[in-house]
Parts: sequence; structure tokens; C-alpha cells
Amino acid sequence: MSHFNTDKLDLATILKISMQDLLKEKIETILREEIKSVLENEPVGEGNSRNGYYPRTLDTMYGRVEDLAVPRDRKGEFTTNMFEPYQRRMVAVDELVVQLYQHGVGVRQVGSILKNLLGEQYSPGTISNITSAVMEDVIEWQNRPLKKRYCALFLDALFVKIRRDTVAQEAVYIVLGITPEGHREILGFYVGGIESSNGWKEILQDLRNRGVQEVLLGVFDGLTGLEEAFRSIFPKADVQRCVIHKVRSTMNKARKKDQAELSTDLKKVYTSSTYVEAEKAFGELREKWKKRYSREIASWEEDLPVLLTFLRYPEEIQKYIYTTNLIERTIKEIRKRLKTMNSLPNIEAAEKITYLTSIDYNERWSRRKLSGFGLAHDQILKMFEERYPKA
Repeated sequence: MSHFNTDKLDLATILKISMQDLLKEKIETILREEIKSVLENEPVGEGNSRNGYYPRTLDTMYGRVEDLAVPRDRKGEFTTNMFEPYQRRMVAVDELVVQLYQHGVGVRQVGSILKNLLGEQYSPGTISNITSAVMEDVIEWQNRPLKKRYCALFLDALFVKIRRDTVAQEAVYIVLGITPEGHREILGFYVGGIESSNGWKEILQDLRNRGVQEVLLGVFDGLTGLEEAFRSIFPKADVQRCVIHKVRSTMNKARKKDQAELSTDLKKVYTSSTYVEAEKAFGELREKWKKRYSREIASWEEDLPVLLTFLRYPEEIQKYIYTTNLIERTIKEIRKRLKTMNSLPNIEAAEKITYLTSIDYNERWSRRKLSGFGLAHDQILKMFEERYPKA
């Protein structure tokens, strides 16, 4: 154990030094036991034996352990299971870096945090190298096989500033699915460019190539061409246009004095119990408002079939599928983590954070179901069987 003058050190520093010394002692004990076990199991006559020690440093959660005595054998074959031959950091340090990065902490801020916690300086380049290992996981995750059936696919995008030659807003496409059992899952994300129907078509084709074959419903907003792109990949699926987006758009164009009354009348349409009742409520709304808001009422009339699709589905799941709220809550969390960085240095930075947030959500969602899907399970299975009959 090291000796130190307690008069010149505060309690936190004393504890830190004590933990470093204790950790060094325990690691060296484990290393001696490891090489002892290896040499005891050597075949008779091999003639291998200990050959002293070599010093090395190791960064840990308690700071840097200096002059760690690592034993070696005469043949140079011994390697410890505790760390790789040239590894300078224990796994826990790397995990801390990744967790900080996952929550949107920039590489320079991560370096400052580690210096305060561990007493060691990590350059932005070192932090980037640690997080770069995540990219291998990102690529594997983006190419993983997907389930065959999804009740609904929710499509939405957010926009982040990414530095290339200049700083520009680029789209992060997100696809969230709901299984017949009611589990949510982020199926994939795709970063780059501006949001477009062609971009979505490529993404949906990728999902199909990875195993998604049977989909009942696509839920998204009114991006031009998106409905056609979706139907080109999943022709047997229905389309649900987000009702809340449509209502907001209409309210933005209505006079302030009319907004409360018009909102109430629109609500009667999309809270109806059946499609027939909704059509009747819309007919009354049309007669009441068509002279004052002819363009908006005509738009509702044109879009009504895709705004009321959800009413053709079991009542127990309608609250989940008439709007994009499910995916918007997810996107809000991803945006929050991305927004802490003023602008991202490259696409890979956006991919790392989006991936780490996505797997966190998927792990949590795998343990719980949306309740309505359990209640409507038999009806949902019947819809799949009718729409996708076995050959």
C-alpha cells in the first residue's frame, strides 16, 4: 500500500488513492493465480516456468493504476483474461464513455467528465475511438433479420444539423413497428439528406428485404408521395394518415374566433364509434363550415378515407393507431439526446446516438405489451389470415 500525508489531502482524494492501491493489489493477486494455474496445467516435460514481471498502466473507474506487475512466462504464451495485451482501459471505463455519449454528451465534454472522475485526461480523438467501436454494432443491427408480421408500421423523421462541407439540416428516418402481440420495436433508422417519398421507399424496401412481409397498416403524416411509396412495397396494407397532424393543420388556417368550435366539430368526426357515424358527423361539419373554409373542408373530404381507416380496426387498438403519437414520443427522446450537441461532426455521430437510444427502447419494450393488442389478439390474427391467406 502507498503511504500518503493525510494533512495535505482531502477525504475524496484519500479514498481514491486507497481504492487504486486496493485495486492494484487485487488485480496482481488474480494475475499471479492465473499464471500459476496455467503453468500447473502444462504438459510434463514442456519446461515452461515464470519469467518475472513487466510493468504497465491500466485506467480504471478509480483512476490510473501505475506500475501494475503483470507476470510472464519463459515461452511468452501467458495472457490474462482480465484485459487484452495492449489494452490500457478496463471495460468499465469504455462503457462509461459510451453511456455518456448515448445521452448526447459531446466528446470534449466526455473528456472533461472523465478527467474530473478519474483524474486522467482523454483527448477527443481517444473518446471518438472508443465510441467508434459502436459503429460495428450499428451496422450489424441495421442488417439484422426482422419479424414477418407487424400490425402497424409508424413512419416519421426528425432533423439534425450535420457538418459536411457546411452545416445543414439532414433527416433521420425512423420506423417503429407493433407486433400482433402488442410489442413495440424500432425496426430501423436511416440518416442523411432531406426527407422524401423516394427516401422512404428505399427504407421500406430494405425492411421487406430483411423479412417484413405482412403488414396491416402504415401510419404516417401527409408527406407528398409517401402513401404511394408505402403501397408500392406493401400493397395489401391499409394507410392511416395522422388525424392529429390534420387537425393541427386545419386549426392553423382557421380564424381564432372559430378555432374552439371547429375543433369540437372535428373531434365528433374522429371520435365516432363507427365509420358510418364518422361520415355522418363529417357531413354535418361540411354543411356548417364549407362556405367559410371551403379549401380546408374539401381537403378533409378528400383525405377522409385514410383519416378514418383506424375505425375499421378493433376498438381496443384504435387509440394507438389513429395518430403518430407513439413514434413522436420516441423521436422526442432521440432529438433531445442529439440536440445537446450544437451540430454533429458526421453522419456516424448521429447513427451512434440514434442506435444506442433505439436499443435501449427496444429492450424496455420487449418486456411489456400495449394492452389493447392482447384484448384484440384473435381479431388481429383473423385480419392477417384474411389479407394474407396461406398459399
